[in-house]
Amino acid sequence: METYKILIINFGSTSTKVSYCENDMFIIREEISHPVEKIQACKTVNEQFPLRKEAIVEFLKVKNINLSELDAVAARGGQTEPIVGGTYRVNEAMIEQNKSGEYGNHVCNLGPWLAYELCKDSGGHAIPLTTDTPTTDEMEPVARYSGLKEIPRVSCVQALNTKAMARHYAEENGKKFEEIRVVSVMLGGGIGVVAIRDGRMVDAPDALEGEGPFSNNRCCTVPIGRLIKLCYSGKYDLKGMLRHINGDAGLVAYIGTTDMFEIENRINSGDKYVAEVIEAMCYQTAKEIGAMATVLKGQVDAILLIGGMAKIPFIVNSIKEKVSFIAPVVIMKGEREMEALGFGAFEALAGKRETLEFVPKEIK
Repeated sequence: METYKILIINFGSTSTKVSYCENDMFIIREEISHPVEKIQACKTVNEQFPLRKEAIVEFLKVKNINLSELDAVAARGGQTEPIVGGTYRVNEAMIEQNKSGEYGNHVCNLGPWLAYELCKDSGGHAIPLTTDTPTTDEMEPVARYSGLKEIPRVSCVQALNTKAMARHYAEENGKKFEEIRVVSVMLGGGIGVVAIRDGRMVDAPDALEGEGPFSNNRCCTVPIGRLIKLCYSGKYDLKGMLRHINGDAGLVAYIGTTDMFEIENRINSGDKYVAEVIEAMCYQTAKEIGAMATVLKGQVDAILLIGGMAKIPFIVNSIKEKVSFIAPVVIMKGEREMEALGFGAFEALAGKRETLEFVPKEIK
């Protein structure tokens, strides 16, 4: 059996997860921390590119990994126009949309760009790949109607981890991913409640721009009339308003912190307001789970609680007591993003999975 050598990259706000795989076996797994002052010195996400690339090149040097011997560089994908899920070969059109910031300004936009450049540096042997990007959109046509004809609903969730955890649940229960019907709840910086059926995310929120429950620093679906009035109040320009709904909202706005250790201490010390805010977040999450259960017509194999806050008992328990009548609640702590990127690349290289091509809509 041929051995495929794969480098995997996943950018966080001040860190980079990097792994080296041979086929589907992880040989090296590390996390590189970047000095906060260097990140803050970059005025835009794109300005971080040299810093991030330098760290990866140093990693390869220290670990004695030769670029020319790699078969693929797999990176967590960036934000483009909506696309279906799967594994894509990174091309210049994808990178152009990532760099533009038109579809979001998350640091994940650097992933495909860096994978592409490293593959060029390898002499052209390695292939740049990405799997289940953040703008993966597999919604049913009926789910796209918003009531405003010029604004269709779109999906924007952490598709990579959402689908990876659902695949893992299926494997653990002896089923194919395409056979399960689950409601997946990503409890992270944002909260994304997703209905998964037939191997697709058939309904999902735009969690980046204010759909679904409020979370650490993001608002939820707010009364639209009052939102419009706030936009025209003179208090905010466009940039400030976008920051207001994603960055300065949620727990940050209500209680001034997202530190769950501090929040738990405040609740245990008798702070009823903080307890009520957390209960409201869990309440809204449970409501969304109920809504997605109707999308699956009540035929729900399990409700999957995933992400960082799935490790926090008082949050998990609050949600669980409200929705366990729908289906079993399965707690899946942590994430499987690196595994999903590595497995997607391996299957693409081995011809077990179709390698998709990104084609912008205006060219299709």
